[in-house]
Amino acid sequence: MKRARIAVDAMGGDHAPEEIVAGALLAAQEFDVEVVLVGDEARVRSLLPSPVFDRVTLVHAPEAIAMDLSPSTAVRSCERTSLGVAVHLVKQGEADAVVSAGNSGAFVAIAFIKLRTIEGVSRPAIATVWPAINGPTILLDSGATVDCRPEWLEQFGVMGSAYAKAVLGIAEPRVAVLSNGEERSKGNQLVLEAARLLEAAPVRFIGNVEGRDLFHNAADVIVADGFVGNVVLKTGEGMIADLARVMHDALLGGNLATKIGAYMLAPALRRLRRKFDYETYGGAPLLGLRGNCIVTHGRSSRNAIKHAIKAAAEEVEHDVVGKISELIAPQLAAT
Repeated sequence: MKRARIAVDAMGGDHAPEEIVAGALLAAQEFDVEVVLVGDEARVRSLLPSPVFDRVTLVHAPEAIAMDLSPSTAVRSCERTSLGVAVHLVKQGEADAVVSAGNSGAFVAIAFIKLRTIEGVSRPAIATVWPAINGPTILLDSGATVDCRPEWLEQFGVMGSAYAKAVLGIAEPRVAVLSNGEERSKGNQLVLEAARLLEAAPVRFIGNVEGRDLFHNAADVIVADGFVGNVVLKTGEGMIADLARVMHDALLGGNLATKIGAYMLAPALRRLRRKFDYETYGGAPLLGLRGNCIVTHGRSSRNAIKHAIKAAAEEVEHDVVGKISELIAPQLAAT
């Protein structure tokens, strides 16, 4: 099988280009991938070893997109930016996927314009792999499309199901809609209509789930509009980070017996932290486009970038774009 070629936006993110380049080098060492670093040649090259790994190349892009730049402005001025050039490499077939820790709104907008959506898909969705207790759950949309129509949520369910099958290896993913109650009668008009459409879609639809269900794998794929999904995602991340801080302070700020207990619990606590650490998953696929895109945190460290590149390679290997097209096809034939 051809080695996946991943374009990496070297200038995107809070810690770019240092952490981005370091993560790309780790990925090139540990995984069977080719990495194309896209960014200011002088700055990126100064961070590369000599000689550079044979599976790492550099494409010059003189400009970077600011983290606070509006998506519309980013699209108009993207041609010389690291993010715009990286997405263009995928469009031209010179890369199989693109990874960026930069401005996520700009990433979604540029990818949408340059790559376009798969036939039958109206809007892309960010699919976040949520580390639930009994196995991972995919939450989408996590922020790509804030205002949604019911048919778009139906498409999100189909896309999430395809990703769960192809990448997570779940034979028959359970798909649910995030609502304010488990009963089918609960939810706003968007949720009620989306549920009706998903019942007839080529997925295993199980109904509604509530916010509390995110943490124990009540469904393999949970569908929401981008506004709700992003709020839920940020709330969960903040809660997990604060809980870790509270546990740290309680265990290390106690008496001698408490500190001894903390020392004995340390290996289990480290495993728990890895399980719920977003860096373990690296990044979230932007599904529905005619190209593989991975969105990762602006504050991503080298470890997160390394895993984001791995996620991109897995998406290429399992032909997620093709799998989504296959699932969407029956709906097109019925219309």
